[in-house]
Formats: sequence, structure tokens, C-alpha cells
Amino acid sequence: MKIPVFVSSPTALNPAQAASRAVVMSFLDDLHMEPRALGRSDYPSELPLREVLVIARHCAGGVILGYEQFRASAGTWKRGVGKGERTLGKSETAAFPSPWNHLEAGILFGLGLPLLIFRESGISGGVFDNGVTDVFIHPTPAARLAEAERNSLKEVFLKWHSKAAARYYGV
Repeated sequence: MKIPVFVSSPTALNPAQAASRAVVMSFLDDLHMEPRALGRSDYPSELPLREVLVIARHCAGGVILGYEQFRASAGTWKRGVGKGERTLGKSETAAFPSPWNHLEAGILFGLGLPLLIFRESGISGGVFDNGVTDVFIHPTPAARLAEAERNSLKEVFLKWHSKAAARYYGV
């Protein structure tokens, strides 16, 4: 029997993101874990946010995949607040993940599930800021990993798996 884990990931991914997600799914499969997600393995019978909670309550851990879903080339943070205001420069862009990453991570954290968080380069804010949770934020894996990178990533997954398995088996 596979251990159910919630995977927060956008449904629409570009080819590089899809290849990265496939690497994560491969690790989960190797560890006999069943990825669960709203809109992928489960479809809402209730309000979507409530359905996330229903699914998450049956999971032993969570994986958050913060892939870019929106890019802005102009904008201002904290508009009108004085010294805290910041505007994007001419050659700057800002990347944002799916807002569902934050919602789902909050639910999983609130349930006390062990989290494994990945963020694509350029993603920040909310759950993807270092120090927000007691979880280290990892870069999303590349589609092709050198053996040393694969071994390092395997160690990350094994550490998280031990926590999720302990929760699942009530150890």
C-alpha cells in the first residue's frame, strides 16, 4: 500500500516545469508514495478549498512545487507606504507561483504534516520565503540530474519520507 501525500502543483506547466515535476513524481513513486492533488487525482465534490482540506486530512505529508505561473515586467510593491515601496527596474521581472501553493501549504502546515517545499528560480514570497516555516526551501530539480545531484535529492526525499511514514504508520 502506498502512503498518500498531497502534492501542490499548478496543472498547466511549461515543458521544463513538467520535466521537473516528473522527477519529483519519480522519487515519490520510488518511495511507494501516492501523490494526491485537487484536479489531478481528486476532483471537487464540494468547494475547492474545502476539498483540499478533505484530501489533505487523508495524507501523511505534503510536497509544494512552486513553479512560475505569472511574470510581471512592471509593478510596485507596497505602493504608497514610503520607504518600503519598491518598483521594478527597467530590466527586472517578478515571478509568481500559483496562489494555490500558498493556500494548500497553509492547510498542510495547519494539519501538522511534514512538508517538502521546492521553488523555481525567481519565486519568493509567502511559503517560499526562507524562515517562514521550519522547512528548508529547495530549488526545483532539473529534468536531468548528475549522479551527485540525484543522490543529494534522494537524501532530501528520504529524510522527509521518514517523517511522513512515521505519521502514516502512527510511529
